[in-house]
Amino acid sequence: MTSWRVLITEEMKEHDDTWDNVESIALAADKYQYTHEPSLDRLFDPGFGCPEGDFFTVWTKTRVYFPKEYDGAESCCSVARHPDGVATEHV
Repeated sequence: MTSWRVLITEEMKEHDDTWDNVESIALAADKYQYTHEPSLDRLFDPGFGCPEGDFFTVWTKTRVYFPKEYDGAESCCSVARHPDGVATEHV
């Protein structure tokens, strides 16, 4: 079990970013779990199967964070917020 806050924090560490740099967060309950209030702290199983994490986008001063899903396995990805000349690999 994990939460988006944990996965986002791991992604932030890879890019020398922190929660102190957050400028905006958009949250929405996912299409499979309409019965709860969306939260970055809700625990879910990120393993294969049906996606369980809520939809989100987090903007910091330097990056944009968003959910990634492959065959139900969920993780967090990010891209530079401003053009930086670095190509984005497949997500």
